[in-house]
Amino acid sequence: MVQPTRATRGAVVTFDDFVHARLPHLLRFGRALTGDEHRGADLVQDALERALPKWERIEAVDPEGYVRRIMVNRNISVWRRVRHERLTDTPVDRVSYDVQRDEALFAALRTLPARQRTVIALRYLADRTEAQTASMMGCSIGTVKSQAHAAMTTLRALLAEQEEDR
Repeated sequence: MVQPTRATRGAVVTFDDFVHARLPHLLRFGRALTGDEHRGADLVQDALERALPKWERIEAVDPEGYVRRIMVNRNISVWRRVRHERLTDTPVDRVSYDVQRDEALFAALRTLPARQRTVIALRYLADRTEAQTASMMGCSIGTVKSQAHAAMTTLRALLAEQEEDR
């Protein structure tokens, strides 16, 4: 049987009472973090298991905030460990390119104003940060952001039109 912990603003809050009252909210938060109902439930269970031994200390402060913080930290730990690459024993013999799409992309890039084209080339092809791009172009970070936004909007529209024409 779970013993009541010290009083918080006059009310005794046990771990069981907390779980019973806040479980639906924690499950919804876990689902939002993981994108999956079952993994979210596992995350909540893991966080509650970690919070139980420390309950007397955290109950008086902010137990839900503490449990949510555990959930966020555990979720980050999980996705950092997961490999996003698939390792194989044999390397790929050749890389396939969709020449038609590449041609369409570069044709669309040629329609952009020089400044927007430069931002796209530096940010996405040369993999530079906004700050590095701004420094190289001699402009502000805000200018880089606005030019990138305008360029991407134009490119999306142009490429969508070309896809419809196919």
